[in-house]
Amino acid sequence: MSSQKRPKVLVLWADPAAENLGLQALAAGVRAVAGRSWGECDVTFHSHNTLGTPLRRKLALQDFGRRGGPIVGYLGQFDVVMDTGGGDSFTDIYGIQRLLLMAYIQRACRKAKVSLVMTPQTIGPFQTYLGRVVASRLLTNVDVLCTRDPVSSRVAIDIGRTPSLLATDMAFALPRPTPMKQRDVVLNVSGLLWQSNPHVDSVRYRAYVVDLADRLLAADRRVTLLAHVLDSPVPDNDVPAVYATADAISGEVEIVIPEDLEEARNVLAGSRVLVGSRMHSAINALSVGVPAISWAYSRKFGPLMDALGWQHTIDLTSGHDPVPETLQLITADSFQTLRDAAPGVATSAEGKIEEMVAVLSSHDLFASFGGGRMA
Repeated sequence: MSSQKRPKVLVLWADPAAENLGLQALAAGVRAVAGRSWGECDVTFHSHNTLGTPLRRKLALQDFGRRGGPIVGYLGQFDVVMDTGGGDSFTDIYGIQRLLLMAYIQRACRKAKVSLVMTPQTIGPFQTYLGRVVASRLLTNVDVLCTRDPVSSRVAIDIGRTPSLLATDMAFALPRPTPMKQRDVVLNVSGLLWQSNPHVDSVRYRAYVVDLADRLLAADRRVTLLAHVLDSPVPDNDVPAVYATADAISGEVEIVIPEDLEEARNVLAGSRVLVGSRMHSAINALSVGVPAISWAYSRKFGPLMDALGWQHTIDLTSGHDPVPETLQLITADSFQTLRDAAPGVATSAEGKIEEMVAVLSSHDLFASFGGGRMA
């Protein structure tokens, strides 16, 4: 870019201070990629829960049908909007209202003449006709569309837009930490699955978690319980589930409630293996070169892990007990093969991030409309 001004970048649906460490990883990864693509940037973050965010349904209604309004005016101060989709929210399975709000913000970007990048994320599934129509219209107008798994790429193509790049999760843009302490098995317990939920039987899930911990302890393995969604008023955070697990098992375990993403990644970097029910706990483990066994509850797990060349995802929705397979992976003679393979997975994924940086660096986002702040 010829201008000496620092690009102003707005990152949507990620938050460096979120209780969900997956959203923290998204935020940190996008910030890193923006800096590597365009140099030093002024980066602003807004998520659904950002205090005082101007990107609310109430203001969207005030904007609707007007050439300019509060949201369009706010977006107009930025050079590029990077929409993370919360990693997996560009779908209608969480309700059409969330998708419509995200859709309106993207539409407002066009009205504000601001370039729009959809960072690597899950696209779909779309279970309603309205969801497919909304998604199709939006994707055709995105300047750069990145997916993080081949299934999402196929969904995007099916509704009318070929992705600019099949990349990977943004956590792989982060540096690998040097661990401060060595640990054995780290078990991430999901508060989402611990209570009644639309994904799996919570009673069975609780029994599986406790059984796995008990059997590991009986085999003289050391177990660390890790929260990956921190304590908050939102009931599905992991902290109560971690403490409930510790109370239910028969032996002593270490409990880690990290202060932030950096501490969580440090814990994972020093572990021998992670068993995680939050997808981003597994992604964070793999991104620091540590093997991760995912207990998957939705479609978003498998395609992403498969694209990484990592075939160690156990489907909780199948109804089968995941504990025997997990123990076989952890305790078998082949476990060293997993430990040897994980760093290579991270290196390969980091190469995908570099491909994304190359695409963003070469794309003339700041002149897309012949105007804008950087022109």
